[in-house]
Amino acid sequence: MARFHALTAGLALAVAAGVLLGGCSSTDGDHDHHDGHQHPKIVATTTWEAAFAKAAGAEDVTVIVPASVHHAPDYDPKPSDLTAVAEADFVLYAPFEPFAAKIKEAAGAKAKLIEVNLDNSAEKATAQVKSLGAQFGTAAVADAWTATFTAEYDRLGKDIRAAWPGGKQPTVVAQVFSTWAAQLAGADIVGTYGPEAVTPGQLSALAAKKPAFVLDNAHMSSGTVLPDSGAKQVSIVNYPGQDQELLTVYRDAAAALKKVMSGS
Repeated sequence: MARFHALTAGLALAVAAGVLLGGCSSTDGDHDHHDGHQHPKIVATTTWEAAFAKAAGAEDVTVIVPASVHHAPDYDPKPSDLTAVAEADFVLYAPFEPFAAKIKEAAGAKAKLIEVNLDNSAEKATAQVKSLGAQFGTAAVADAWTATFTAEYDRLGKDIRAAWPGGKQPTVVAQVFSTWAAQLAGADIVGTYGPEAVTPGQLSALAAKKPAFVLDNAHMSSGTVLPDSGAKQVSIVNYPGQDQELLTVYRDAAAALKKVMSGS
């Protein structure tokens, strides 16, 4: 009888341990599989947020604003967009987007809302990718992307500097959301403008700086900013395309800057 009780007690402990382990496994599974799907379902308002998410290791990303929309903040989300938001595990948005309030309201109870810092400066971009990786549980992927990005960013910077006119650091005026491209080029930023309309007084002050180049924002262009100054204007694209590849944005900007600075 004592042997029977000992065996019974042992079996009970084994079953209890199995339940506990099963519970832990289920919790981990919920974290990894997110209600039956292998990867967390992420909804990003634009390709910019989506590119940060992809760089951080996200594999299931739905984008609200089509890449073909030139000025994303003008987009008005459709009911189907809001349905996608309601089914997401993570919802990525930027606070300056006019539809951000609708996105937040549509998010389901399980969704985690993440406010993304849309800034392509190297330091802020890598920090954002690492932050998302930590939240998605894909930190290793985010770290690997950051290492690749750093090497590529350095290579692109060297290519642009090799094209500096006369081998001298160029002076630039940049739209406030295009200063990252000036930093990539190693240029001397002598003035900025926007996002508000540029006043005649501001134009006069910027022209007095005698910049060699003007880096405009393709998504909210002010037209030819300094038409009679002799400065060459370059249109800088901030948003990734349909491929949601953040590195492509840097490569395209570098190619445009290298071309104008080399005079080709």
